[in-house]
Amino acid sequence: MRKNRLTALALGAFALTTLTQCFTEKQDEGKRLYVQQCQSCHLEDGSGLRGLIPPIAKADYLENHRDQLPCLIRHGIAGPMVVNGKEYNKEMPGVDLREDQITNLLNYIQTNYGNNNKRYTFEEVEQLLSDCPVQH
Repeated sequence: MRKNRLTALALGAFALTTLTQCFTEKQDEGKRLYVQQCQSCHLEDGSGLRGLIPPIAKADYLENHRDQLPCLIRHGIAGPMVVNGKEYNKEMPGVDLREDQITNLLNYIQTNYGNNNKRYTFEEVEQLLSDCPVQH
């Protein structure tokens, strides 16, 4: 009987450790994706590149165009956009990410770099991506 308890305790500790590592990795996924996919243009501090690439730090665009952001990440954007009252017109390529990765990336951006915007749910991102305009 004692041996069964020890086995159960060991298995429980192993499962808890494994699950904690999974959640921790997902928690940091938004930051990791930003570094891999966005930082080279939007910079480490989110300030963008003077006059060419808009900032994401304290960017009004993130809140004003919330419903468009998942499509913007997946498909990119071309043409002028106004961020914090300044016009930018540099094409941004899309990034091939899964819906959960886009959700994590957006939530990282929405809650860092001086931004304090509402977080996305996975279901919301999935729906917004399904409504993306057709890309040519």
